[in-house]
Amino acid sequence: MTRSRLTSWCGASGFCRETLEALYATYNRRELVHPDPLEFVLEYSHPLDREVVGLVAASLAYGRVRQILKSVAQVLSLMGGVPSQFVREHSHGELQKAFKEFRHRFTGGGQLAGLLYGIGRVMARDGSLESCFRKHCRPESDTFLPALTAFVAELRAEIPCAVDMLVPRPEKGSACKRLNLFLRWMVRHDEVDPGGWHRLDPCRLIVPLDTHMHRLGLEAGLTCRRQGDMRTALEVTRAFRAIAPDDPVRYDFALTRLGIRGIKHDPDSAMSGS
Repeated sequence: MTRSRLTSWCGASGFCRETLEALYATYNRRELVHPDPLEFVLEYSHPLDREVVGLVAASLAYGRVRQILKSVAQVLSLMGGVPSQFVREHSHGELQKAFKEFRHRFTGGGQLAGLLYGIGRVMARDGSLESCFRKHCRPESDTFLPALTAFVAELRAEIPCAVDMLVPRPEKGSACKRLNLFLRWMVRHDEVDPGGWHRLDPCRLIVPLDTHMHRLGLEAGLTCRRQGDMRTALEVTRAFRAIAPDDPVRYDFALTRLGIRGIKHDPDSAMSGS
């Protein structure tokens, strides 16, 4: 995003609720979702299928968008029409065989099979990924970071291989952009974000901080931190919470689309951040 594009929206007063609401009305529209892995999540109406597809799509959302969409489509075509049933009914060995030819940048079929197996195990035990996540939510926490940390630990405990690239540990300090993106998709509900996890409060969401959002945060004075880590993600989130206390991630999609449209639409543009 160029500074001129940002300041054309912000003006001399910087970010304010009126500016962000105007941006939200302009860009937060279903027809602007493509190209984004979110489009796959929107194809599923059942919450169990949606959470499986959401976690897979978010986990693979690194690299060039064209390749991300191709990889997610490949995975879903092998999983069939009911992804939640697929992950619960297949053994690790069967998953390894089904995805042995899969490759998405640094992620091979063995790692993907491990992730799917772990998802299936958690769902079989707790009933859903939402139930597993929700049991770690505490009323005293103002963000989902503690719950996310515990959820990731439980999921990784069921995965029989190393999956640091797919499911990073929040306690390591990463911004965990893709995990927070998954939570945005599942917790929020509007024209773009489909929701599905109805008993969780969007006020606790953390901004999915990638290089574009980090640069925007620096330019708009939302943060002074140069390192795109979890501390910075929380700082940017606090700044947005001051504007939208009930929904600090409300403007995430619109700001992302402002960046894409401001530097010319390119389906091969990169998505970054862990």
